[in-house]
Amino acid sequence: MKIAVFSCKPYDKRTLNHYISGTDFEMTFFESRLSQETISLVQGFDAVSCFVNDDVNSEVICQLKQQGVNTIALRCAGFNNVDLDTAKQQGMKVFHVPDYSPTSVAEHAVALIMTLNRKTHRAYHRVKEGNFALEGLLGFNLQGKTVGCIGTGRIGAAFCHIMKGFGCEVLCYDLSPSQELIDQGCQYQPLDDIYQKSDIISLHCPLNTATHHLINKQSLQKMKDGVMIINTSRGALVHAQEAIDALYSGKIGYLGLDVYEQENKIFFEDMSSHIIQDSVFQLMLTFPNVVVTGHQGYFTDEALNHIAATTVANLQLSQTPNPQQRRLA
Repeated sequence: MKIAVFSCKPYDKRTLNHYISGTDFEMTFFESRLSQETISLVQGFDAVSCFVNDDVNSEVICQLKQQGVNTIALRCAGFNNVDLDTAKQQGMKVFHVPDYSPTSVAEHAVALIMTLNRKTHRAYHRVKEGNFALEGLLGFNLQGKTVGCIGTGRIGAAFCHIMKGFGCEVLCYDLSPSQELIDQGCQYQPLDDIYQKSDIISLHCPLNTATHHLINKQSLQKMKDGVMIINTSRGALVHAQEAIDALYSGKIGYLGLDVYEQENKIFFEDMSSHIIQDSVFQLMLTFPNVVVTGHQGYFTDEALNHIAATTVANLQLSQTPNPQQRRLA
C-alpha cells in the first residue's frame, strides 16, 4: 500500500517510519497540507494520511477518489475538517485516532491556567533582565476556586481529575454525564450555571453546529467579571473578536488558547520572519493577560507514538473486508 502523508513534520516522519517497519506500507511524506491546491500530489497513492488543518472537503474527496485513493487515515481525533457525507457517498474509508494520551492535552490546559495565574512567562523574562521585582506578578490560590469543564470525554475527564487534585470545586457540562466523575465529587450542571459560577472555564468539547462560537458575547455576559477561559479543543469554539471585546471590558480576565479559528494559516509553521496577515490574532497577542500556544497540547512523546501506532493500525484495518474499529466512514 502506498500512502501520501500530508502536513508531515520531522517528528511525524520519525515515529511513522518506526511503526511501518515490517509492513508492506510505502509512505511518502509531504510537509504541505492536503487541499485542492496540492491534490495533484496524490496520484499513484492508495491512501492519504491527514492532520487537523488539512482541508478534506467534498471537492478534495471526489478528486481523491478519481485518482484511486480509497482510504483517509486521520492522525487526530477531530474530523470537522472532513466531509464525511461525501466520503460515504464515494465509498471512501475514513479512520481517526479517537484518543492519543488524553492526559497530554489536559495537562497543557492546566499549564495554561498556571502560566496565566502565576505569570511565570513574564517572571522568566524579568529575571533574564535582572528584574526580580514581584509587582505585577500577583496570582491567586487555585484551591477552593470553581472550575467549569465543558465537555467530559477522555480529555475533559482527565482535566477534571487534575483540578480536583488542586482542591477545586469542579462543575461539568456534557450531554453524557460520567458516573466516574460524579463519584469523584464533580457536579454536572446546566451550561448557564457553569457560566455564572465558574472562576475558570476550560473547553473540552467537540466542534459542531451546537458548539460553534460557544464563547460569544451572549455567553460571556453570563460569566463572572475577570473569568479565566481556556481552550485546548477547537479554535472555532471561541468567537475571537468578541473575546477581544471582553478582554477590553475586563469580563475576561485571563485567556489561554492552544487553538485558534484561523490557525490553519499560522500554526505548525515558523512565522517569525513573516508578518502574520491576521489582524484579530495580532491584536490578541498584545494583551498581557493572554497566552497563546501553537496547538501543542497533544505534543508529547507518548502521544506522538500513540498517533503513529494507531494510524498504522488503521491503515492495516483498511485492507480488511469491512473494518469498523475507529472508522468514521
